[in-house]
Amino acid sequence: MPVPVVVLFAALIIAAVVICAVLGERIAPDSPFLQRLGVGDTPPSQDHIAGTDLLGRDVLSRVIYGARTALAGPVVVAAGAFAISTLLGLLSGYLGGLVDSAIMRWVDFMFALPGPLVAIVVVGVVGGGYWTAVLVLVVLFTAPDTRIVRSAVLEQRPLAYIDAARTLGISKTRILFVHILPNIAPIILAYVVLDFAFALVNLAGLSFLGLGVEPGTPDWGRMLFENRTILFSNPAALLLPAGMIILTAVSMNLVGDWLFERFSK
Repeated sequence: MPVPVVVLFAALIIAAVVICAVLGERIAPDSPFLQRLGVGDTPPSQDHIAGTDLLGRDVLSRVIYGARTALAGPVVVAAGAFAISTLLGLLSGYLGGLVDSAIMRWVDFMFALPGPLVAIVVVGVVGGGYWTAVLVLVVLFTAPDTRIVRSAVLEQRPLAYIDAARTLGISKTRILFVHILPNIAPIILAYVVLDFAFALVNLAGLSFLGLGVEPGTPDWGRMLFENRTILFSNPAALLLPAGMIILTAVSMNLVGDWLFERFSK
């Protein structure tokens, strides 16, 4: 099955963001923290390709550095949700009975909660900033992923290779993690990629509301908040980080959808 051009383009965008996150110090044209109060916000020029913000900081450099927080948090959210939901989904789908009922009632309860509102309230009351928001999103993202893993396990449980494993006396742990998990891993991987995209948007939203990273930190969501007042004097200061959030999230969604279609057949 050939990879569609749009998916390849999305993969290139993701690769570029990863490069910015890893090599930000080397490829940024200027320091993202250097303030030029006498310069203030200026439109794009030869010295500053994307202009400067209210404090005279180079916008392009801050966007490049912002890729680090744009990737770090969503990666932790996706990995954490993957680990927890995979364990719960395997247990729920294979063991059934009281274990299944208890886990699925918890999933139903989590689905009933307004996720973004819960994140805003918890981070606002508890504090802790960015990593508290990441922890809250890990918990919130676990519920839907658990249901997906459970459904995949239920499809595998009545198959002949599982009956053969039981007949041979293979332990439940080995059946779950050696036999079932590899067969459902591609579907889980597709949803992990989608979790990353949703986490990126949620964390950017919390940063925009002042509940994410600390003030002054190069972060795409925080830049939207800080530069909202200079839209007309330097549109790039607002549109560039907004565009990066959209492009990265859409690219991850495209890759995730393609992975799901590719491996769910």
